[in-house]
Amino acid sequence: MANPAGTSPTGTGLTGKRALVLGGSRGIGAAIVERLTAEGAETTFTYAGSAAAAEALAEKTGAKTLQADSADKAAVDAVIAGLESLDILVVNAGVAALGDALEMDPAEVDRMIDINVRGPYHAAVEAARHMPAGGRIVIIGSVNGDRMPFAGGAAYALTKSAVQGMVRGLARDLGPRGITVNNVQPGPVDTDMNPADGPMKDQMHAFMAIRRHAEPSEVAGMVAYLVGPEAGIVTGAQHTIDGGFGA
Repeated sequence: MANPAGTSPTGTGLTGKRALVLGGSRGIGAAIVERLTAEGAETTFTYAGSAAAAEALAEKTGAKTLQADSADKAAVDAVIAGLESLDILVVNAGVAALGDALEMDPAEVDRMIDINVRGPYHAAVEAARHMPAGGRIVIIGSVNGDRMPFAGGAAYALTKSAVQGMVRGLARDLGPRGITVNNVQPGPVDTDMNPADGPMKDQMHAFMAIRRHAEPSEVAGMVAYLVGPEAGIVTGAQHTIDGGFGA
């Protein structure tokens, strides 16, 4: 049977598209860069401090890499302006600062808001200025935007709930141009920051229907669908991939 129009069984669904991944050197971001390049997209990704990992990924995939702090609007604007064109933006850069709300350093909380909320908003708006009709914007949020079942995560959950409102609003603003805006909400994912064999695995798995960490490639697969040709009417939505953590 022939494949439906728009599918990409041979990894060519994004041929001719230019993609930018903010925060792409490690973990989920690296998996997204690998998937987008495999699908044919000409991909650029940024990194903040992992230069060796970024260079290795660029060599492996053929993607272009640039250093930029995702909380620095001017730096991100310059990255976007330096691209010849832009069809796809994926904002993966994010940090998690956890701790007792009464004891956390306010500066640490503000830095997390800068990276997790202000950064994605300004990047999405600036990217939209450079996108043709039919562009794609994906923010990597978290299931903790829906559910925070343990103490110490108030500020982090705040930032991920903010992403939900952001994508709903931007979807309305950019919809007339056919630009979609979506939020991918992972639960526990096996990365350096949250390894599958880490000290919190039993606590996290206890909340889940499928009791394992996701692989970064599984999150990248969801992103690939949302930025691909079949997702043109999918927008303003929260796409949870969490093994039932929030069910």
